[in-house]
Amino acid sequence: MSLTAAIQRVWILCLLSALSVPAFAGPSPSPTDAQRQASVEIAESLKYGHYADVKLDDTWSQRAFNRLLDVLDPQRAYLLKRDVTAFDDLRNSIDEAISEGQLERVYALYERYQSRLETRLEWLLAQLENGFSFDYTGNERLLIDRQGEPWAGNQQALDRLWQKRLKNAALSLSLSDQSNQEVKDTLVDRYQGQLARLRQTNSEDVFELFMAAVTGTVDPHTEYLSPRQGESFDIQMRLSLEGIGALLQTEGEYVKVSSLVPGGPADKGGALQPADRIVGVGQGESGEMVNVVGMRLDDVVELIRGPKGTTVRLDVIPAKAVDVTRSQVVKIVRDTVKLEDQAASSEVIEIEREDGKHRIGVIDIPTFYVDFDAWQAGEEDYRSSTRDVAKEIANLKAANVEGILLDLRNNGGGALQEANSLVGLFIDRGPTVQVRDARGRISLYGDTDSGVAYDGPLGVLVNRLSASASEILAGAIQDYDRGLVIGSQTFGKGTVQTLSDLSHGQLKLTRAKFYRVSGESTQLRGVTPDISFPSLVDPEMIGESSLDNALPWDTVRAVEYRDYGNPERYLSTLKARHQARIAQDPNFVYLEEQSALIKTLRDQQTTVSLNREQRQREMDAQESEQLALENRRRQALGLDPLEDWTQTRDSAAQQNTEDDQGDEDDETADPIDRAQVIEGSEIVLDYARLSGAS
Repeated sequence: MSLTAAIQRVWILCLLSALSVPAFAGPSPSPTDAQRQASVEIAESLKYGHYADVKLDDTWSQRAFNRLLDVLDPQRAYLLKRDVTAFDDLRNSIDEAISEGQLERVYALYERYQSRLETRLEWLLAQLENGFSFDYTGNERLLIDRQGEPWAGNQQALDRLWQKRLKNAALSLSLSDQSNQEVKDTLVDRYQGQLARLRQTNSEDVFELFMAAVTGTVDPHTEYLSPRQGESFDIQMRLSLEGIGALLQTEGEYVKVSSLVPGGPADKGGALQPADRIVGVGQGESGEMVNVVGMRLDDVVELIRGPKGTTVRLDVIPAKAVDVTRSQVVKIVRDTVKLEDQAASSEVIEIEREDGKHRIGVIDIPTFYVDFDAWQAGEEDYRSSTRDVAKEIANLKAANVEGILLDLRNNGGGALQEANSLVGLFIDRGPTVQVRDARGRISLYGDTDSGVAYDGPLGVLVNRLSASASEILAGAIQDYDRGLVIGSQTFGKGTVQTLSDLSHGQLKLTRAKFYRVSGESTQLRGVTPDISFPSLVDPEMIGESSLDNALPWDTVRAVEYRDYGNPERYLSTLKARHQARIAQDPNFVYLEEQSALIKTLRDQQTTVSLNREQRQREMDAQESEQLALENRRRQALGLDPLEDWTQTRDSAAQQNTEDDQGDEDDETADPIDRAQVIEGSEIVLDYARLSGAS
């Protein structure tokens, strides 16, 4: 197994079940000798092993100090200006602290933060017990995002902020039809839970937070893993764990869905989407919904995972929701993700034109997979994405298709060797990707087999969730002029990580970077499509460019490779025909308008009103715009209108269930998804006819 493939396999497993690290009550945490030694080893690894030229000096230390403050108190809601000033010595000494394992001042800063947080939670509970006023008649507004705001000068300033935040929390629950008593009970449970978890903080928790700041200053994919996390990784490498098939991450007080595992329960259900925020978790059909706002990520995951066949209910704020008061409950039946669920599959799209029907083959590739065990055992008929795609190509050629569209949407990558061999199905030998290491040495990987499986017109459909190996394949097809890349800009994950053992824990370290055969990196910018589709995934929320301290885009020298055609000569005609079609397509009109509306609403929504009537008016106005867009689309398609915009997810989930039961003829299933496949096929057909006529 290649190192890249091994790392990818680990992270695929982590999508099914994140790590849980129990905390223990006790005195104020202090650094252990093991953590001091691990700190020294991490400093050495960053300086001498990281891809970037990392200098642990005063300049870096200042960045690390600011990031540590952002990790601890991103919304500037707990620490005072004098608290930060009291630890100003760390601004220029974190480099020495990590290099020498002198962590006392870092732990002292955490102790100050924990004291402020504990006091604030006690203050919130006292406010509620003393009869907090649920008065929503004033003209106050609350700033949603305080990251970057100045530190409060005194406790009274923070009290005023928290009076607003408490009122906002209460108003949000009240707008969800909770009574005043229910609002109070919910908030008391929330803050008591946070306080109990805070008081269980141990030394390893503090060390993880500090190392998250240290490694996150270098790049977003370098990460320290505690011994317990590393042990869980080993277990996951040996066992098939069960869950919902979602990668989760923290975002402020919320746990956010980062991506879904192709073929997993959440992906199949259709109701959970990337960038959704989870605010509650309930067990079974009617178990109590546990509020998870402010809860640790590993605790949330522990609530979500469970035995195969059981149901978990998630109360989520949809990614499209501008106001966090509008949540909805999603039911998911836990399951394992099998190789068959992620296998490549194909279909034939029939397109009606004036001269008759035309057939385009579509191959869906959810991930780049290989049966590592069978491959390493030397079995001849081992399963892999390349072998499965080759079989689908043969089936489509037998069906006399005029072109093929590879669907890489939502494909987060996988085995690098599979990306290389898959490109080889469409080119006759040649390099596919360059990998540059920390010393500047470049290794060239590619297809060494002669011959091709398919040499006809080709398109590659991508979106924002197409990452890593997907970007290598799409970039190679584009560079070789072998076909057209269609869709939206890809994720931009162009770095390689390795997992190394420390004396205490492990370090996932960025060691190399991917480059296309043209010399351009896939890092940060991803792959830009030849023909673009609008996207409902906000690049400011999902993608490499949304991550702090992402490594930059750059170039290396191009390698020699041949051209297989000249798709660019047809682009102006292809784009004109594409625009003419989608101008009349209700789904694409919706996609374009919804994408613009989400951005507009998000740009406008920097504050929320604490006046109930005003807040309701603002919510109603925003949702009525979204509902009007959806119903215009439905009217154009001859579908019944919806009464509430949140019903769109219920409809999609229900349709996915029907599809799983065999009802595949209903063209209203996943309408936006389907519209992109159909239009991608139209573009490939246009390309086939233009290139064939020349």
